[in-house]
Amino acid sequence: KAAGALGPYLEAVERTLNAAMCLQNFASQRVERHNKPEVEIRRDFELLLHPVVIARDLQQRVLIESSVNSIRISVGIKQVNDLEVLLVKKFASFLQQRAESFFILRRKPVAGYDLTFLITNFHCENMYKAKLVAFIKQFLQDVDAEIVEMRQEINARARISAVSYL
Repeated sequence: KAAGALGPYLEAVERTLNAAMCLQNFASQRVERHNKPEVEIRRDFELLLHPVVIARDLQQRVLIESSVNSIRISVGIKQVNDLEVLLVKKFASFLQQRAESFFILRRKPVAGYDLTFLITNFHCENMYKAKLVAFIKQFLQDVDAEIVEMRQEINARARISAVSYL
């Protein structure tokens, strides 16, 4: 169970992901022997489900877009001040440069969001669905704490520098 103020938000994300993650192998209707994530291609609208936005506030939100063979999860990370905007930008860039190591992380996020994950039916065949959902939930819980911790470390270093300078 998620504790604190994030609890209901994370529970809503977890339940929505569990409901949306019923993916199956589905070949392209347009090109023979092709199997592309329909949520990325967006040509056949009958294969797409309605996107769901779960928001805690204007900045901290998750967009879940599902299709018959893939699900795209876009994450907006809370950014209160200019320092957090910079930290989130650098943190997202750091993760996106290592996207192949994460398997489900996209190199380029959806417009308006900071990070995007793409889970296909092949990921669900090779990995446990419950573990994928747990990873996304844990990531959402940890990323905010990580940004706050980095901000506090920078403020502490700035305070020490100011004291030694004065």
